Amino acid sequence: MAAKKAKAPPLLRTGAKAGLRVLVLSGPNLQLLGTREPEIYGRETLADIHERLVARGKELGAQVTARQSNHEGQLCDWIGEAGGAFEGILLNGAAYTHTSLALFDALKAVGLPCVEVHISNPEAREAYRHTSRIAPACIAKVSGFGADSYVLALEGLVRWLEKKKAR
Repeated sequence: MAAKKAKAPPLLRTGAKAGLRVLVLSGPNLQLLGTREPEIYGRETLADIHERLVARGKELGAQVTARQSNHEGQLCDWIGEAGGAFEGILLNGAAYTHTSLALFDALKAVGLPCVEVHISNPEAREAYRHTSRIAPACIAKVSGFGADSYVLALEGLVRWLEKKKAR
């Protein structure tokens, strides 16, 4: 019999409850999670991660919409459409993290708080992964915790948004 997963503890509430909407975007090749280099990325699929995010979002009072694309332009389009529809973004730009000024520009243009997310720790990997082009447009970064990085990033973003609303 499989062990039951421990339920994540609720975040401390800051008093600002209000159905926050969070857009989660994942970039190229992340549709291959579960089979792609499991020694680095684990065995959890992107669909599994999305299910976890939606469930954790409900617990936090946030609506999560999760999407993935291998195409930089599609990711830019979704970021551009996010203004007014979402309060914040989680972005795992994958390889585009290190190359895409277009994603950086889209994030800056839309002006929503964004948390950069990575399953592995880019700074502990190949040198070309040490530079993030999107980081200067983000309020924070969560990496190196496997698939949990997405959940931790969601929790952090919701807390950040609630504190901002409470001011």
